Amino acid sequence: MRTLPLLMLPAVVLGACTQTQAEVERAQVRDSEVQAKLAKELAGLVPGKPETCISQFPQKQSSGYGATILYRVNSGLVYRSDTVGGCEGIARGDILVTRTPTGQLCRGDIAQTFDQASRFPTGSCSFGAFIPYRKP
Repeated sequence: MRTLPLLMLPAVVLGACTQTQAEVERAQVRDSEVQAKLAKELAGLVPGKPETCISQFPQKQSSGYGATILYRVNSGLVYRSDTVGGCEGIARGDILVTRTPTGQLCRGDIAQTFDQASRFPTGSCSFGAFIPYRKP
């Protein structure tokens, strides 16, 4: 009698971890919307050679598009970094915090995101290479 619940446990756990088709479709729609917004931001700009580090100064405006962060230096220069980890929260307004002693953001540096209201951490990620996008 006791073995039956134990045998059912893996099936219950596995069932709780699966996504429904509707959830998968919503995620795909959300991803395509993010990619469309990112393409719109970079429209008319030409990608250059990836850079390992960029200066933090002067202050740059950052915005998030899924796992991608854009740093707008001015109207003619935007840096793109595809992150690894969980910094997607800046797309909804979370604060991106970096701790770099050199005054530069570099590929592999760790950043954290924090909720603006509660100041609780919401994620962290590692920067990818910084690809400059310039006006032709």
